[in-house]
Amino acid sequence: MIDHLWIPVTLAAAVAQTGRNATQRGLTERLGTLGATNVRFLYGLPFACAFLALALWLTGSPIPTLTPRALVFTALGAAAQIAATALMLQAMRTQGFGLVTAWLKIEPVLVALIGWAVLGEALTLPMLAAIAIAVAGVLVMTLKPGQGRSLLTDLRPATLGLAAGLCFGLSAIGFRGAIIALPEGTFLIRALTILALTLALQTAALGAWLAVTNRPALTGSARAFLPSLAAGFLGALASAGWFTGFALTSPANVRTLALVEVVLALLVARYAMGQRTTPRQLSGIAILLVGVLLLLRAQPA
Repeated sequence: MIDHLWIPVTLAAAVAQTGRNATQRGLTERLGTLGATNVRFLYGLPFACAFLALALWLTGSPIPTLTPRALVFTALGAAAQIAATALMLQAMRTQGFGLVTAWLKIEPVLVALIGWAVLGEALTLPMLAAIAIAVAGVLVMTLKPGQGRSLLTDLRPATLGLAAGLCFGLSAIGFRGAIIALPEGTFLIRALTILALTLALQTAALGAWLAVTNRPALTGSARAFLPSLAAGFLGALASAGWFTGFALTSPANVRTLALVEVVLALLVARYAMGQRTTPRQLSGIAILLVGVLLLLRAQPA
């Protein structure tokens, strides 16, 4: 039963993250990009600590010993996640959201390859084929006809987008490496411990940066307390799901199944914002779901 627990956990994380993204829409305009990003860490940290405290109380377990290897992997994941966001936003300065998103969604393939090289995660040909099909579905949904030709004439935005995808992949590898580097504790305790540590590092790093470069963005979240609190809770809930998934299976599996978040976003756009889904997007959704189903079938027994 526990072998497949990562599936509902990942799906729940995707739902929570979709809700967090919708909640943060207004915060970006009020606080700026970095200010809204900081809300995710600053307001998410108390909830992550509460999740960990509750898990420790229910299980009676102590906090796992933080080994040097776990600390290094956590710092790598935290830094890579912040860098990925910065690269993504820079790429979006010159290219449309869909094109940049397409490059970011190459992340599962990068995660699988890095996980195989760094962590020794198993990577079979059926799993790799399933990942490729799922990514192809996302490409169909996000790329419009003719964009491929413009991409060939301007490699800089594509390089930034690919670098962002690589950094997101490195963050997943860092979090997975940190979780499995802890010497004791259940998968849930280890996941929540690394989550709380990660958010603490990110809150301190980004908070210090904003305090020096953009103090209004740092203090503005206090004036937008309720939406910031909601975004922090949903972000912490989503991250708890991602980290628990990383504790149970390879990051490649989690990130590939997490591509269903694209489907959720389209549903929100259709029913909450009145934006219709095009036939091309529907075709991409179908391809994506085929890839996800093949990935689940490719899992070792």
